[in-house]
Amino acid sequence: MVETLSRTLRIPVGIVMERRPGSTPWQDTVWRPVDVIPGAGPADRDWHFLYGGDGWSRHHAATLDLELFHTDTDGYHVNLSQTPPRVWVALRPSEEDGRPQPFFITASAFEAEAYQVGGSDTVEPVPMPPALVALVADFVGQHHVDRPFVKRERQPHTDGRRGGRRRDHGE
Repeated sequence: MVETLSRTLRIPVGIVMERRPGSTPWQDTVWRPVDVIPGAGPADRDWHFLYGGDGWSRHHAATLDLELFHTDTDGYHVNLSQTPPRVWVALRPSEEDGRPQPFFITASAFEAEAYQVGGSDTVEPVPMPPALVALVADFVGQHHVDRPFVKRERQPHTDGRRGGRRRDHGE
């Protein structure tokens, strides 16, 4: 018997941020999300060092809940059709040291777009690991309902006088 997922699913996901030297005189360091860790535990306040090389390093910066909602499966479905599927990490500069702080993660292409359009926060795509792809695909498979597009019938324009139609050209 296959266990049915609930209508909402919450998955803890670790955010891995990469530090590299800046490429301009105005920016010493560049931080960007490069990976996620499904099922990660809490992150250290000081960004736990994972590994690095000459001039770069990767840190577990935060653990955020990736929430999947049965009403948002259209956005997950669109995301899963992309190559590769992604999660989007929203970042905001920390008041303490100016590093971009991850504060939100989503698997919905539509929700990511809304964050990018609407504000001063930065939203970065990160490839979705295969285990997370399988989980999101299973959630979509259990909850997605195709809704046919229904075109609304256009209403005639009125000029506001006793509900009459607007007349042009001397009619």
